[in-house]
Amino acid sequence: MTSSFQDTLSAADAERAERLEFGARTRTFAGWRGHAFVGLSAAYCLFHIAVLNVVPLDEWVFRTIHVTVGSAIAFLLYPMRSSGVGLRVPWYDWAAVLLSLACCAYIWANVDELIGRTGVLPTQTDAIVAAVGTVLVIEITRRTAGLALPIICLVFIAYVFVGPWLPGILNYRGYEADLFFSFIYSMEGIFGMTTAASSQFIILFVAFAAFLQASKTGDYFINLAVGLFGGVRGGPAKVTVVSGVLFGTISGSAVANVVASGMFSIPMMRRVGYSRTSAAAIEATSSTGGQIVPPVMGAGAFLMAEITGIAYTDIALAAVVPAVLFYVANYAHVDIEAVKQNIRGLPRAELPSVPRLLRQVYLLAPLVILIWTLMSGFSVIRAGTMGIVAAIVTSWISRDSRMGPVATIRALDDATRQSLQLVAVCACAGIIVGVLGLTGLGGRFSALVLAIAGESQFLALVFAMLIALLLGMGMPTTAAYAIAAAVIAPGLQQMGIPPLIAHLFIFYYAVISAITPPVALASFAAAALAGSDPWKTSFESVRYGVGAFIVPFMFFYQPALLMQGDALAVAIAVATGILGVLALAFASEAWLVRPLGWIMRVILLAAGLLLVSGAWWGDLAGLAILVAAWAAGRASTRISGPSAGG
Repeated sequence: MTSSFQDTLSAADAERAERLEFGARTRTFAGWRGHAFVGLSAAYCLFHIAVLNVVPLDEWVFRTIHVTVGSAIAFLLYPMRSSGVGLRVPWYDWAAVLLSLACCAYIWANVDELIGRTGVLPTQTDAIVAAVGTVLVIEITRRTAGLALPIICLVFIAYVFVGPWLPGILNYRGYEADLFFSFIYSMEGIFGMTTAASSQFIILFVAFAAFLQASKTGDYFINLAVGLFGGVRGGPAKVTVVSGVLFGTISGSAVANVVASGMFSIPMMRRVGYSRTSAAAIEATSSTGGQIVPPVMGAGAFLMAEITGIAYTDIALAAVVPAVLFYVANYAHVDIEAVKQNIRGLPRAELPSVPRLLRQVYLLAPLVILIWTLMSGFSVIRAGTMGIVAAIVTSWISRDSRMGPVATIRALDDATRQSLQLVAVCACAGIIVGVLGLTGLGGRFSALVLAIAGESQFLALVFAMLIALLLGMGMPTTAAYAIAAAVIAPGLQQMGIPPLIAHLFIFYYAVISAITPPVALASFAAAALAGSDPWKTSFESVRYGVGAFIVPFMFFYQPALLMQGDALAVAIAVATGILGVLALAFASEAWLVRPLGWIMRVILLAAGLLLVSGAWWGDLAGLAILVAAWAAGRASTRISGPSAGG
């Protein structure tokens, strides 16, 4: 059933959407070259699984192999320019491959000596290797993730050398080039905490997602959503919302989510009456929310755990309620749209059989096992590995998705291809984090935040929100979060904001920057699939996701939304939070039982803000206003008759 929907958009549509996230199209290798590349790519992923579980390796060496060999593979896959796509790899890409491997070999051969002299007394060779390695990281980031992050990275590198001549807060004593490059191409920069997250956790969970796809669990998610929600009012849009939750649990990219589910969901929404712009906006918003859904959370949870030292399971648990609030608001928006436009669902005869889907519920076993192992105290690495094994075993139960050696190699190859951008982005973000630490700019920026905000935590959070949204425009979420966390989070924590709240706050806005104009990558990708105007789609996405912009402030004022506190406090916070985002949705859509005027919209906006304020009197007042508005709408409907579309 899924394939019939997925085939409704062409491969060219998907390619146009994917290119919004990646710096260039990828080469396609045929014949023996294709087999050789797949083998190399699969071996790269398998190497990580082996080292993380059974073959221990020096940490610096392991991270170096992770970055340099990953870069070498990426230089083969991603051409320098989009027009350079072809079967042949030019000499300069082969040179980049050899230089990447040479950097790896140098560090591996000299790791014991480098530990003592890096950033302090580097040799000339140390400095040359470090400078070359740094340039290679920036270039492969440009190829895989576009220009935004490399430009920011070059600005930070330039600051290292011009800082002594800058005034005020930007002034510092300066560093020689050899000291800087040897410092940055070490465990303090490129191979630091960002690469630690990508080498230990991110690639493992990307592999888990690839094996779930190979075992047809991803298709099952979509089929299940279509079977349960496809026939209800506005069914295809609600399928999009639900599949965003399900598919988002295993995917680390908003654009990837858009391409994977938008290929079938956008034509379905168009078919029942949604406009091109609305269909694209619903897809973009739902797919973006997938990055805040545990357990994967767009790879951000792993990086957050590495930066803060907070246990991954605590972060994933804290993210549950904010994710629920996001999708409750999203679901409410699409339902109201369906009521207003009188949009029905798909005919029951065209939907997958729910009893048949329930008989295939075993396909969810890998995800259940992953969550159970994480919550049972197993390490993240062990849980991810067990999830991969469970996906393989589960595939053997189903006749049409059984994974043999070839399918396993393909899954490993897919995992590597999907990881390359994250490998490059995390390594490049490590340069920026290293510069902040080397120059002390991070601490001075925190002091600036404190000076601007004064004693107001609210102003500091608004400032943090704007920085996270700005960084996330045109940049992968992982990089945007890593930079914002290094620059802003220390200042928030100095103001007394707990680390978990500060980092989740920043991460949340880095995620929703994917639907925030002027550079809204998820919205642009969905617009490419739907054939709609990118700008109109972006602003429509903001409307559908308006509740998302409030949720981080909600869990700041109500930490119970992050599962902090007793069960009663958490239950009350969840209930009032849900009512609050619903009230905001009603105000945004100008609808509660019937169309609303501006006065009622303002009243409902006030009710929503009161409900999310965290104060007991605000909860009572907001609830009273919401109930009164609903009762007034019902009474008006009975007097004047049902409105169109109601």
